Amino acid sequence: MLIFIPLNNPLFYFFINTSKVLDALSQKEEFTFETARLGDIATFKVKGRSVLCLKPSTYMNLSGKALKYWMDKEKISKENILVITDDINLSFGTFRLKTKGSDGGHNGLKDIQQVLQSNQYNRFRFGVGADFGKGRQVDYVLGEWNAEEKDQMPERLERATALIRSFVLAGVKNTMNEFNNT
Repeated sequence: MLIFIPLNNPLFYFFINTSKVLDALSQKEEFTFETARLGDIATFKVKGRSVLCLKPSTYMNLSGKALKYWMDKEKISKENILVITDDINLSFGTFRLKTKGSDGGHNGLKDIQQVLQSNQYNRFRFGVGADFGKGRQVDYVLGEWNAEEKDQMPERLERATALIRSFVLAGVKNTMNEFNNT
């Protein structure tokens, strides 16, 4: 079984890309989320492979708690998780899939690394750009997209769901080769 987890604060799921990625996936694969312990979960199959999607109900800085609970409950290894996060260090719509790395100051990644006691886990970084002034990062990340970004979002979400399907079917290395920096 594989697990996908977007990093957001629960009150802001409507605005954030990472949650929109799983919402687009749920429409494409025709599954629905149900409220469960520490978040909303959904399961579906891709060519016989079981997939669990988790939208944590913990706040960002406790994302590791929800992830670890479901990893233990479903006996999912670190190699089979994919953490989805917005990234201001990538231009809007750019994808970067990595198998390890630092938390880069991201509180959700920091908590996951602490809980997993490792920085070696898969993460899908969805670029949102850094078009904000000093001290305006929170407003930018939680704000509305501009017209050009809104126009690009459906194609980016379609491509993000293709990335997730590739991760399930082809593995992380092949998926990195196909999707990184696209």
